[in-house]
Amino acid sequence: MRLHRRAVLGAGLLAAAAPHCPAIAQQRRTDETLRIGILHDMSGAYRDISGPTSVACARQAVREFQADNPGIGVDLLVADHQNKSDVGLAIARQWFDQDGVDMVLGVSNSALAIAMKSVVEQKDKVHLNTSAATSSLTSEHCSPNAIHWSYDTYCLSHATGEPLVRQGYDTWFFITPNYAFGHTLQADTTRSVETSGGKVLGAVTYPFPETTDFSAFLLQAQASRAKVVAFLGAGIDFVNAVKQAQEFGLMRSGLRFVGLTGYINSVMALGLATAQGMTQTETFYWDLNDRTRAFMDRLRPHLPANTFPCHNHAGDYSALLHYLKVAKAIGPARAKASGRDTVAAMKEMPTDDDCFGQGTIRKDGRKLHPTYLFLVKSPAESRGPGDVYNVLAVTPAERSFRPIAEGMCAMAKG
Repeated sequence: MRLHRRAVLGAGLLAAAAPHCPAIAQQRRTDETLRIGILHDMSGAYRDISGPTSVACARQAVREFQADNPGIGVDLLVADHQNKSDVGLAIARQWFDQDGVDMVLGVSNSALAIAMKSVVEQKDKVHLNTSAATSSLTSEHCSPNAIHWSYDTYCLSHATGEPLVRQGYDTWFFITPNYAFGHTLQADTTRSVETSGGKVLGAVTYPFPETTDFSAFLLQAQASRAKVVAFLGAGIDFVNAVKQAQEFGLMRSGLRFVGLTGYINSVMALGLATAQGMTQTETFYWDLNDRTRAFMDRLRPHLPANTFPCHNHAGDYSALLHYLKVAKAIGPARAKASGRDTVAAMKEMPTDDDCFGQGTIRKDGRKLHPTYLFLVKSPAESRGPGDVYNVLAVTPAERSFRPIAEGMCAMAKG
């Protein structure tokens, strides 16, 4: 595998790098070498749900591709956007203008993902968004140079709200971070709950990333007498909120605590004794079927012990692998020459990998696959590390994501 030994660095060094010099220096390669920039939160609140495990999954995609295609070079660059749009855009511009990067993978920040649209279109590059979740990226902010991969706010809300309301959990209270993704997710989930016959009894917004004490918000939720408390923050925010909810006895009182942005990483951090009984939605689980288990077997030697990828990480593997397959099919020179042509070719070729199985990419740039509603197991139910989920409901690919007709993507309706 042609992967420069300095292409992937630890989060500490990345976080210390000056914003004006975010890329990892590499020797220039030939025109046949594809250059991928992995842009994630490597040191902040979302490090565990993107960060180093995303890099490991991207490297796994490169290993598998180059095992069959040793003649096509692939360079990986990694940078930390620090959850700041201006820092992320500066990194992307330097990568495109000075470092010869052809595609940016990841992002894990909705405001940055929206801002990336103008940059990739102007430079005619590719953005494969795997972890910024706002559904506007396939609506008013859709782009012929971008694909939205793992999940979005529509799929999380639709695959969570509808089945839970059907099960009798029909009154909701939201605790929402004050950024674009949180507001979009709340709006999408409200729509799903109400169209399914449920009712939203209240909502509160908390400052991000300043908040560590969620007790006041949780008490407000408890006082509303809602059957569901839906927490819309992620990462360390989610972990702190769940711990505090357990301290106040919310779960013991019969409330359903829903992590709309909950991940397996959060469950592992909390432990099953604390996380048991929570409900959360993902589009990937390592123990879902034979193919996902085979992927985990290949990836496990490259991860720290007891680390399990969430759907963000799986998306980095899946999206990059599909990009590399298409680049081979159309030729690396053409893939490097036009991001728009490459994205068009990615939409034409069906997707198929061990994380998501067979799938397709729509005209609006939405990658389609099923979504799973999970119930976190009790310690007694678990067979070992990482065995944390029971499947409560499955939303098929064709119903998981917002129909094109309901979005505002002009290029998909033309």
